[in-house]
Amino acid sequence: MTTAISLNSGNTAWLIMATVLVLMMTIPGIALFYGGLVRRKNMLSVIMQSLSIVAVISIIWVVFGYSLAFGSGFDGNLFRYGIGGFDKVMLKGISLDTITTGGIPELLFVMFQCMFAVITPALILGAFAERVKFSGFLMFTILWSVFVYMPMAHWVWGVGGWLRDLGALDFAGGTVIHILSGVSGLVACIMLGKRSGKGVVPMLPHHLPMTVLGAALLWFGWFGFNAGSALGANGLAAGAFVVTQAAAAAATLSWVGAEWLVNGHPTMLGAASGCIAGLVAITPAAGFVTVVPAVLIGLIGGVLCFAAVAIVKAKLGYDDALDAFGVHGVGGTWGALATGLWATKTANSAGADG
Repeated sequence: MTTAISLNSGNTAWLIMATVLVLMMTIPGIALFYGGLVRRKNMLSVIMQSLSIVAVISIIWVVFGYSLAFGSGFDGNLFRYGIGGFDKVMLKGISLDTITTGGIPELLFVMFQCMFAVITPALILGAFAERVKFSGFLMFTILWSVFVYMPMAHWVWGVGGWLRDLGALDFAGGTVIHILSGVSGLVACIMLGKRSGKGVVPMLPHHLPMTVLGAALLWFGWFGFNAGSALGANGLAAGAFVVTQAAAAAATLSWVGAEWLVNGHPTMLGAASGCIAGLVAITPAAGFVTVVPAVLIGLIGGVLCFAAVAIVKAKLGYDDALDAFGVHGVGGTWGALATGLWATKTANSAGADG
């Protein structure tokens, strides 16, 4: 980071807005989306968990989390491959005048990345919903964020991160957020076992309009997630905005079409899940692909995620309650692979042509 860069007020204003949009994805977005999918008796606990994550992770992030993910105190040290260091603990050395890439204050970049650190453990909630005490959930969230999320964020996005140095392309979190949360959720739900009464008593969503409202807020907030990752009000942000919409729309249609073909009728839950699957799939590629590949990413992502949720989960028997792995794990993995297939310098000079 450097103070030699001049402040860009337009980029700063856009990133403030993008940060707020990403916060909205967790509360109320995830809270309402997951809250409507669980049984009525568990709705408030899921919303409480979402709210608690925002509070707890925000404190951890400004105290030492940002330093572990984006610091450089271990440059030249073997530990640089694991975490960034402790040079920015308590945001040491970051003032109101510290300006970073794109002419934005580093304090604003801290908060933008904080929202990513917040939403990632919130996504995992969907895998083990309705079976964890609040104390256990809280401990898991803290430990997972410190020992899993922060090192991964450094590997992929931090200066000196080994995956970044290998050329990994992850524009807005396909690997750091979606694959990581999806796979972690799968491991958690397998280790915890099935919900009490699973397969015996009905466990249907109690309020689908709430879930659809949550999905709509996620779709709306995702533009901050993806377009905000351009770190500027520029053409790259505009491109990410367009491909995000195209992929989400395509996946909505492909999930509904697959569901219609397999089950004989489409559902509102399928449409809501499809749009989220498309948003997940395009996330790593949002700044590296053009519109046609984005549509293909969405179309294929919707079908793959539907298959994971409707077919694979039933055959393997794991209780991924709200399909965190089926949507985020599978969709994020497909999106990461698709980034390698279709990344082009036409969209972003940092993307190698395939």
